[in-house]
Amino acid sequence: MILETYLKNNNKNLHQMHLETAIPETTLRNLNKREIDKWNIEYFDALAKTVGKEKMTVITELEDLSNQTINGANHENYLGRYNLENRRYIGNKNRLVNWIAELIDTHTSGNSFLDLFAGTGVVSKKMMPKYDSIILNDFLYSNNIIYNAFFGTSPYNIEKILNYQDAFKRITSNTIDDDYFVTNYGNKFFSDHDARIIGEIRTRIEKNKKLNNRERSILIASLIYSVDKIANTVGHYDAYRKKVKIKDKFVFELINPLNVDGKNIKIYQKNANDLVKQIKSDVVFIDPPYNSRQYSRFYHVLEGIAKWDKPHLTGVAMKPPVENMSEYSKVSAHQAFDDLIIHLNAKYIVVTYNNTYNSKSNSSKNKITHEQILESLNKVGHTKSFEMPFQFFNAGKTELKDHKEFVFITEVIK
Repeated sequence: MILETYLKNNNKNLHQMHLETAIPETTLRNLNKREIDKWNIEYFDALAKTVGKEKMTVITELEDLSNQTINGANHENYLGRYNLENRRYIGNKNRLVNWIAELIDTHTSGNSFLDLFAGTGVVSKKMMPKYDSIILNDFLYSNNIIYNAFFGTSPYNIEKILNYQDAFKRITSNTIDDDYFVTNYGNKFFSDHDARIIGEIRTRIEKNKKLNNRERSILIASLIYSVDKIANTVGHYDAYRKKVKIKDKFVFELINPLNVDGKNIKIYQKNANDLVKQIKSDVVFIDPPYNSRQYSRFYHVLEGIAKWDKPHLTGVAMKPPVENMSEYSKVSAHQAFDDLIIHLNAKYIVVTYNNTYNSKSNSSKNKITHEQILESLNKVGHTKSFEMPFQFFNAGKTELKDHKEFVFITEVIK
């Protein structure tokens, strides 16, 4: 029943897929009884069209859902539309996570896993069945909220969350919000109407004293995912698309928190180089930014929603004052990486890297070379290298042939 379950998770059903793709319902019902490894490629294409996602994303999500069924475990608590991986994020590992997980399974061992630059958190989600302890860290406040929402261990009231969703969906304008959001982002990243609703929802969450921390995180994370789904951008918030008519599209939908029963989950929002001097883990996964793109600037709108501190905004993209600037996006990146590796307390170090160092685009050009990565890793142990061709993030200005994603696995010598 994997097809029907997947469609339900994405607010669709077999009849809607039939209408969207013209595949007979009898065929879809038969497909619903078959394992995904027996599907023809046309069915993945049809399903991707139905749910409005890229085919590789659909395949990855189906594989995860299939594994959950095989293992007899429900890793999602289904509240709404969005799973952890359903967001746009530069450098996300959605398409590579199965390959990365297989390498980690084969070449490492241990009971604890540290995701040091966790980003979307999809690698931690993938590795969760393998480890007793999972540690996530990222310096973005919005990511910290999202981790607490999805991976948190504190209880939450499902009925209360669903009631707030119903109330938020009935909002037609702002009544207690002060127009900050619509003034700054209306008719830019969102329509004026949508911006008013977004601001109103966030203000209601902020003023609500009946929510515990987990419930608050779930509602804010749900707002972030709902916002990101319809934002007038190319996938980040460094700019918005101009000369387009922005339609009213916003719908508040809930995330699906993960089932983390029996797991020891710790969540940090710290400088990675400082954190590794305070904790230890058997396996450390490292996927830092390597080029000049600062994530705190690329996702400033989502950061603003998460913090709701309403700073003064400037520039065309309406950005706040500079903060949380990563050393890994500066010329000092190699020194920062070297310091990080030296101070890790781990048995195995797993590093991902892509070969954009010789890119013609300055913003895409890596601040650390392939050779420098290996030089740092080889100081602390024996390193194995693995590679895979990969279609990298491209904003339209970067040309790079034969792009590859690398995974380095170092067994640390004490």
